[in-house]
Parts: sequence; structure tokens; C-alpha cells
Amino acid sequence: MSNKLISGVIAASILSVAFGTTASAEMGMTKASAEKTVNVGGAPMYPSRNIIQNAVNSKDHTTLVAAVKAAELVDTLSGPGPFTVFAPTNAAFGKLPAGTVETLVKPENKPTLTKILTYHVVAGRLSSADLQAKVKAGGGKAMLTTVEGEPITVQSKNGALWLWDAKGGSSKVTIANVNQSNGVIHVVDTVLMP
Repeated sequence: MSNKLISGVIAASILSVAFGTTASAEMGMTKASAEKTVNVGGAPMYPSRNIIQNAVNSKDHTTLVAAVKAAELVDTLSGPGPFTVFAPTNAAFGKLPAGTVETLVKPENKPTLTKILTYHVVAGRLSSADLQAKVKAGGGKAMLTTVEGEPITVQSKNGALWLWDAKGGSSKVTIANVNQSNGVIHVVDTVLMP
């Protein structure tokens, strides 16, 4: 074989590998872009990603992500689940008395923070249709047991889902059915308190 022919074969092999890699990357991008996403906090939430992989991209949930890290719940919420998470926004945390979040994320307050965060999680995957069906079957409201152990009440008002916590506080679901690989997120406008 001549040097020109060998060089041509090597060049063709390199191009094939390069284009094959590009094609694979493009196929991966196409798959991700073909998913039905919901925008939360300015970022698409991909159903093929888990709760944590999506939440870290939402600019509206930076406080929640920081709290989940401080409570060491990242591995749990990255696990197989499935989980239904009622995810408070930064504005929801902002409704708490001044200094509350800063106090909660201190290491000595981890048990209290964990209790509050797990009060926003229910085992299983419950879509808004599932929640509405439970409300209807319950005669206008439904009780859900949280991972924390205490119940929250779900009601429907004017077509929107509302949650009532153990202290009588309410929180509205503002974005429903943000599907994840390990569950579903419903964005809420107020932090629930056990």
C-alpha cells in the first residue's frame, strides 16, 4: 500500500470516528429535546432526569436545593423513589420570618430542616389528576401522609390544588405535573410546616 492510500484510510477512519461521536451526541441531544418538558425557573425539566438533576437548574429553587444539600437529602431524592415533591420556590421561603432559612441550614438545626423538607414529600408518583381524584373521592379533600410522617390535606379550589399543613397554613400548587425519572414535582408558593 502506498503512503497516500494509508493516509487516506487513516483519515477516513478518523473522520468516521469523529462523525460517529458527533452523531451520537446529536442523537442524545435530539432525545433530550424530544422529551416533553415543563419550564420551571427558566429551565426545562426533563422527565428522563431525577428530581435533583432537574431542581439544580431552576433559578426559582436555589433555596430549596441549598436546604436539601444542608439536610443531606440529595442521595435520597436522587434515588429510585418514586416521590411526589411539593417544591417551594425561593419566594415561598422568602415568606418565612427573616433569618429563618439561615438558621435552618446551620448544622445544629439539621433535624428540624429535615423534618420540614420531608414534610413536602409523599411516597409514590401522584399527578394532579391523581390528587384531584383523591379529593373527589374524599368528598372535597384528601389526606396524604408525608415521608416525615404527618399528614397534609389536599383540596381543590377554582380548579387549582391547595395544600393545608398541620399548622393550618395553605400553599397553592402553581406548576403541576413536572415529571421526573423518579417521581413528580408540583411547585408550591408557600413552605408547609409540620
